[in-house]
Amino acid sequence: MTENGDPYENAIAERVNGILKDEYDLNHTFSDYQEALEATKVAVYKYNNKRPHRSVDFMFPTDAHLQTGVLKKHWKKRHYKANAEKGESLQNVPANQD
Repeated sequence: MTENGDPYENAIAERVNGILKDEYDLNHTFSDYQEALEATKVAVYKYNNKRPHRSVDFMFPTDAHLQTGVLKKHWKKRHYKANAEKGESLQNVPANQD
């Protein structure tokens, strides 16, 4: 969660939450806490061990954490919050803004 309820404040966490819900079937109501907990554990395990990530050279995150040295970044930092405060729409923000 973000302090002000702004999803752009923590876009990475929002992206991961969306992937877990959409790709790993967590976007429904569970019958009880235990069922939700087990489904979440399985989804997080698969996300970290079975799903290659572009941001770490298509390695699995668990393998990337075992690497030594610096991994090449494959993403650019976006400044959505600053643009939103100026009243700009996200559709009007250039995609490769640094």
